[in-house]
Amino acid sequence: MNALLAPATRLWLRLRLNEVGPLLSLSACGFFAWAFIALADEVREGETHALDSYLLLALRDPQNPANPLGPTWLEEAARDITGLGGYATLTMITLATWVYLLMTRRQSAALLVLFAIVGGMLISTGLKMGFERPRPDLVPHATQVYTASFPSGHAMLSAITYLTLGALLARVESSRRVSAFIMGLAIVVTLLVGISRIYLGVHWPSDVLAGWAVGAAWASLCWFVALQLQRRGQVEKPGELALPSDAKPE
Repeated sequence: MNALLAPATRLWLRLRLNEVGPLLSLSACGFFAWAFIALADEVREGETHALDSYLLLALRDPQNPANPLGPTWLEEAARDITGLGGYATLTMITLATWVYLLMTRRQSAALLVLFAIVGGMLISTGLKMGFERPRPDLVPHATQVYTASFPSGHAMLSAITYLTLGALLARVESSRRVSAFIMGLAIVVTLLVGISRIYLGVHWPSDVLAGWAVGAAWASLCWFVALQLQRRGQVEKPGELALPSDAKPE
């Protein structure tokens, strides 16, 4: 009897997840979008400046603000980690994933990934141009910067890229434990990239929080769209391959 109930239970849980998934993704999009708007309003009014300054200085040597707290290797490690959120690294990761999806004949998923990442880059650029917040001037920057401060592009784009790709790989993976590991790794990398920007003195903490918020909102929206397209059969489902035009199913 238990052997018969187990497959039925798994099927019921899968159906429930398919129903709840779109609702959760849309709810997450709304929550993170609200968080970004609320934070942006506080930043415009200067309400976050005191806390931003306190946290930024707390990560610096009081005797020499040019030096971040900790040993030299930690500062070098922060530069390496912050590179995981740079345009060059994220572009290579996106292109590699895009080629992989095309090679495995998941054309619709490849197009969706490209739309999510490129769209996120355009949103990041537009927001920076709209807010034009100056970079922190309390401490010397420990790495080069070229754009405005709010929101953090590294935090935002790492959230979009790693959360989107993590969710995609997690759905392809049949093991729940492996799926949880993939999503956990995506979240940890996203958090480390944002923290590294504060540690290196190139962003206010509120910049990073805003980047995480808008990045998570966009990633959630893209995932909602992916789930809707999967329901309509326009995007390949987990484990499903698109057959070539000249191939016939067995």
